[in-house]
Amino acid sequence: MNSSVPVSTFSDKHREQVAKLFDEIALRTADGAGVSRPAYSDVETQTLNYLIDYASQNGLHVSWDAAHNVLFSLPEDSDAERYFLVGSHADSVPNGGNFDGLAGILAGLICLVRAKTEQRSFARPVKVIALRGEESAWYGPCYIGSKALFGLLGETELNARHTGDHRTLADHMADIGIDMPAVKAGQKLFDPDKLLGYVEIHIEQGPLLVKKDLPIANVSGIRGNFRHKKITCIGEAGHSGAVPRAYRRDPVLAMAELFTRLDDDWDTILQKGDDLVLTSGVVGTDPSIHAIARIPDSISFSLDVRSQDSSTLDAMRDLLSAHMGIVERNRKVRFECDDELWVTPAICDDDVVAGISAAMRRLGFEDYVMPSGAGHDAAVFANNGVPTGMIFIRNQNGSHNPYEAMEIDDFMAASSVLFDYLLHPVA
Repeated sequence: MNSSVPVSTFSDKHREQVAKLFDEIALRTADGAGVSRPAYSDVETQTLNYLIDYASQNGLHVSWDAAHNVLFSLPEDSDAERYFLVGSHADSVPNGGNFDGLAGILAGLICLVRAKTEQRSFARPVKVIALRGEESAWYGPCYIGSKALFGLLGETELNARHTGDHRTLADHMADIGIDMPAVKAGQKLFDPDKLLGYVEIHIEQGPLLVKKDLPIANVSGIRGNFRHKKITCIGEAGHSGAVPRAYRRDPVLAMAELFTRLDDDWDTILQKGDDLVLTSGVVGTDPSIHAIARIPDSISFSLDVRSQDSSTLDAMRDLLSAHMGIVERNRKVRFECDDELWVTPAICDDDVVAGISAAMRRLGFEDYVMPSGAGHDAAVFANNGVPTGMIFIRNQNGSHNPYEAMEIDDFMAASSVLFDYLLHPVA
């Protein structure tokens, strides 16, 4: 995996510190084969407190922002009028991998620790942010911590219910001390005009860097999406052997027909050269009443549609509605959709991308630029006028599973590019 020889400008001591941080946090948040750091939970807070202890021991300034994210900086930059932000998220999906999100926080932290140790100053004041609640797995909405900063959490998102205890997101945010009247009023919880830019380091969640044998990549943009946490297809229950096909109102076959139609659309869009991915990650009949010899009366499923192009997302929304209407008539069923969740596609800033590319070349890396298929907090910053960039780290076995396999050498390579970029941001 390391045949491309990832280069690090960090000391062995810094490498050992990072490896220990990854290992310790994995141990503290272990859940079966993976880790679970639920958004706005005690486990997420304990993870942030562990990072705070490490930062404080290494002479960094630490503070909590109004959305209860954590900010780290060199002491001399703590009150900077304007600053450049580096960060990612502390939460994970249930039984997920340890590197998703955490790698971006630790990359920023180790850059600050190195600057402190070597008594160096960046070209601009730098702060590192550990964001809460990026993952959609716990409530449905994604990018919660960054959206809260920009005053972008709407009523639907705040009323979304936790998959476990079914309490609302607003309740969980209030539990940790966030000023919810300000959040509900859509007030910004910080001054975006102070931001000079934002960079997020993240593991790649697909296979490209592994297949290309590259340790890191520069990111050009981030897919947007629309999602339904729960769509229900309602038909009519019956005996599996007694109801002929012509008289059936089978919601399972209706759902299958809907997915077949959407899959055909997906293929057509790709044939045209446009970008699209479509996923249904949660599907099920009612376990309290379903049986092998029973035609179900309903089935529920999730839907996640992503593209780099807003017009493609709009077209898929229209096609979804049209297909549902056809299937309802054909199979005498009814579809009920919950409120749609929406994230706009984001384009990374040309100057930031160029600056990262220059840093990659200075350190001898191939200047490989690719889009991000997965969503990230960086999309929120980019779509709110903040010059934004991302750096991907090679990672085997995908993401959102316990088997993420990022190598520390690749992480140190990405951190080296970040450190160089923070010193020399102009291409």
